[in-house]
Amino acid sequence: MLTVENLNLHYGAAQALRGVSLTAPMGKITCVLGRNGVGKSSLLRAITGQHPVSAGTIAFEGAVLNGMAPFNRARHGIGYVPQGREIFPLLSVKENLETGFAPLARKDRSIPDDIFSLFPILETMLSRRGGDLSGGQQQQLAIGRAMVTRPKILVLDEPTEGIQPSIIKDIGRAIRYLRDSTGMAILLVEQYLDFCRELADHVYIMDRGEIVHEGGAETLDTVEARRHLTV
Repeated sequence: MLTVENLNLHYGAAQALRGVSLTAPMGKITCVLGRNGVGKSSLLRAITGQHPVSAGTIAFEGAVLNGMAPFNRARHGIGYVPQGREIFPLLSVKENLETGFAPLARKDRSIPDDIFSLFPILETMLSRRGGDLSGGQQQQLAIGRAMVTRPKILVLDEPTEGIQPSIIKDIGRAIRYLRDSTGMAILLVEQYLDFCRELADHVYIMDRGEIVHEGGAETLDTVEARRHLTV
């Protein structure tokens, strides 16, 4: 289980997170929703070590991650799919996937077959440059690259952003498959309400850097939840 307790995060004098606490259990999909600019991506940057926290604790499988470098968090089992995908445009699809070898022991440096089962288009494009792929194909590549690291928890930052509906369905199937077949924890930051309603076991809603709602996916249709999600 990933556990976040009373997390504060600042960018200079500006406070982005205020006492955020949540858990992401193994074998469950945990979704964090909220409008733009409420701190969702800042939360993921804190969890993955992209930005230091001002106060609070981040722990995974009982180990405190505070102060741990991002590459060591990857070795600890945290796979990250960043907002905007951030694939390497001049590297081939195969080379992009192989960048996921970095945290692995030499004997484990192979591309899992599951990636091509979930995203068969990637297998047909192994020699193509990442920058030549469509946005949806790049998102599949970014998820595949994270899967190469054999994560225990997969952290995804708005994977449906700017993606066509058919690939959103493929991504949803992949996330559900990973939860059900591997028992990994999934922490998903999203704005697409229907996507979270279909997938999530548990939801949190953020507003102004704080958790303002928590509950099962069915609670997304309550008046309280919608108040924090409507523009």
